[in-house]
Amino acid sequence: MKLEPELCAEFMAVAFHRPSPQILHDMMCEFVQRQRETREYLEYGGFLHRKVKAGWATTYVGLGRSNDEIEAEFSARRTGMAYRV
Repeated sequence: MKLEPELCAEFMAVAFHRPSPQILHDMMCEFVQRQRETREYLEYGGFLHRKVKAGWATTYVGLGRSNDEIEAEFSARRTGMAYRV
């Protein structure tokens, strides 16, 4: 694998004498895990889909709140927090 000399030197400085194949293995495992989590988050039936579906359902039955109501509530909360400090 070709690397820029500066990147290679910086990597070696922070590798803490761990074997580079082990570091590469760990990095690849982390990358694959992040890709899997992202895919599961975004896919149909995943976390994001379920949250949007729940939001639609609450709005449909009249439990939703307008943006203005939410902004007013959190503005009041921020004001209340400012006086606590």
